[in-house]
Parts: sequence; structure tokens; C-alpha cells
Amino acid sequence: MTGLRVADFDFELPPELIAQQPPAERGQSRMLVMDRARGALRDEQFASFPTLLNRGDLLVLNDTRVMPARLYARRTLVRERDRPSGQIEVLLTEPATSRMLRAPSIPRFSAEWVGDHEPQPASGENLWRALVRPGRKVAIGERLVFPAPDGSIELEAEVLERGEFGERLLRFKPAPDFFGVLDRIGHMPLPPYIRRGDVEADRERYQTVFSRDRGSVAAPTAGLHFTPEILDALAAKGVEIARVTLHVGLGTFAPLRVERLDEVRLHRERYTLSPEAAEAINRASAERRRIAAVGTTVVRTLEHCALEANGRPLQGHSGETEIFISPGFNFRLVNALLTNFHLPQSSLLMLVSAFAGREPVLAAYRHAVQEKYRFFSYGDCMFLA
Repeated sequence: MTGLRVADFDFELPPELIAQQPPAERGQSRMLVMDRARGALRDEQFASFPTLLNRGDLLVLNDTRVMPARLYARRTLVRERDRPSGQIEVLLTEPATSRMLRAPSIPRFSAEWVGDHEPQPASGENLWRALVRPGRKVAIGERLVFPAPDGSIELEAEVLERGEFGERLLRFKPAPDFFGVLDRIGHMPLPPYIRRGDVEADRERYQTVFSRDRGSVAAPTAGLHFTPEILDALAAKGVEIARVTLHVGLGTFAPLRVERLDEVRLHRERYTLSPEAAEAINRASAERRRIAAVGTTVVRTLEHCALEANGRPLQGHSGETEIFISPGFNFRLVNALLTNFHLPQSSLLMLVSAFAGREPVLAAYRHAVQEKYRFFSYGDCMFLA
């Protein structure tokens, strides 16, 4: 990592290659296969993915579920001189607790889980960190109201703290079924490079078929390619499957605002490694079987847990990670990676470059551009082994 700059991970991408829609059918994406040892590339279809794995391989998925976390609010007047403003976009990025308001890290949650595996703030208050746009005039002490399509007010929130780049801390007025309201009035948080509003179909397509634990504000996009049939084909071949959970948070939306890699600091994200997953990973590692990660979120979870374990067997637990993986990183668990194509100068591109080498990865990206692969969340994928 010494001497590398964020600008060293740039590449030219024609805007028309940024996928604005998912493929017509799930599982019909293209896949660029890279042999890390030789740097060789070949063009495939994702439908052939089961042929690239062997009996005994361990495939690890991220089963986080995306929340409809984009809301639209109106400001209420808090002073006589205020004037009504237009619509405010609010993206909920993570729950928070009152005891952590002045702490620099994301709060931990109580062990109580209810309903659809939803975390409840330990304080009992419904506090959320959010990105607000336009945020310049949304001040501490203001109240935001969130109307339903019929005009009725479904949610209300007070602004408690103001951060940089539109970040706010919101305290929501108690609601009998907060997540039920989100399901009714919330929008799927499609990334900003998808230049259209979300539609009903995105509620299914911007979600993996194996999603379970609600908590992400962005999809673990490598998992979007899987269908139940492909998962069945993998199981029939003797591929073992394990699941971890990493809730994708603010870091996905935050550009790197530094010049050098040694200055990069990522936001923390919550993860859970179940005892069953820990046992499967320990077994595969001890038996020197290949561990294939579906997505960079799985890589970050596994490699964080391996660093924490420091040579000891993994144990089931929940925690937070802000691990930044870049060239020079020593991978302890992951031997193969399925991932989508990532944004220029992003921490995710740096992770892939750490796994397969900066120059080979950038060469693969140039090949993908030349062959008109579709990029980013709803785009095609790459398998590196």
C-alpha cells in the first residue's frame, strides 16, 4: 500500500455502460472469469457459475436484506422567519442509540431481536443516522414530517445532530410499527448512478433471493445474480454454502475524500457471524478447501473475523468492522471471489486489486469496457480464482 494514491485506481468508463436496469431475468448476467495465477481472462455467462466450483468448496453468502430506506419529507416551520421548503430526501443509513450520540463509532445493539430479525435500539429510542438532501438548511431542532401518498403523516422526526456532507441524526416519534411504515412509504435506496426513480420491481430485484436479516441501505450486489435454481445446482454438485450477515451502510455512498491509501478511513458496518457459519469456515480452512466469497461484503466480514481471531478458530459473534483492504493485504481465508464491477477510485476496487493485483484488475476492467460489460449494482459480474 505504500505510496499508492486513490487516483491510481481510476479507469475510463463510458456512461452508457452503467446499468440502469437489472437484466430481464435474474441470473442472465455476463461473467468475466479471471485466473489470478496466470492473469488470463475469459468471457462467460453467470449461468455457468456452478461449473467453476468444485465439490467441497465453501461458498459464503451475505444474507442481509435491504430496507426501503429512502424517504421523502417536508420541513415544518420552527421560526416565524422560516419559509416552507420543497421536498427533502432522507436516506436512513443506520440505527443509533442515545447513549452513543457523542461517540465517534456506530453503536452496538442489544441482543433482543423481534419480528423479521430487526434490531431494536438498546435505549428504546428510535434514533437513526441519515443523509439529508438538500441538507444545507435542515438545522438542529427542526421537525421533519413524512407523508404517505394520500397526504396523511405517517412519521415525524426531530433533527438532533448535524454532521458533514448532509449527515444528520434523527429521533423519530414513536410509531406502533415503524418498519411496517417503512415498507409502505419507503423507497428502495438505488445508488445515485442509477438515474431513475425506483419502481415496484426494484423491491424484488434489488434484493437477493437469500436475503433475510433487514438492515442494509444497499444490496450486496454480487448476490443479485443468484436464482434458487443456481443455488440448487451448486448444492447438487457438493458445494457447501454458509451465510454471514453484513449490513451495508453509509460507506457505500461516501466517496473517498483523501489522496493516499494510508489516509483512508471507512465507516463501520455491523456484521454477524453465526456459530454454524464459523464452524463451516473453520472446517474448510483446516481441510484446505477453497473458500469462495460472494461479494466484497463477505470478504470484509471473513477477513475482519480472521484478523480478530489472530490464528484461533472463529467463534460465532456479532460486531462491527471498518476494515480497509488494499494492495499488500494478507488474505487469511478467502481463496476465490465473485464480485460486480466497481466504481473508479473506490475502496471496493481497491479490495479487488488487493486480491488479484492492481494492474491485472485494471487490465480486466479495460477488457470489460471493450467488451461492453454492464457495470455497477445492476450490472455484470467477475469471478476471480
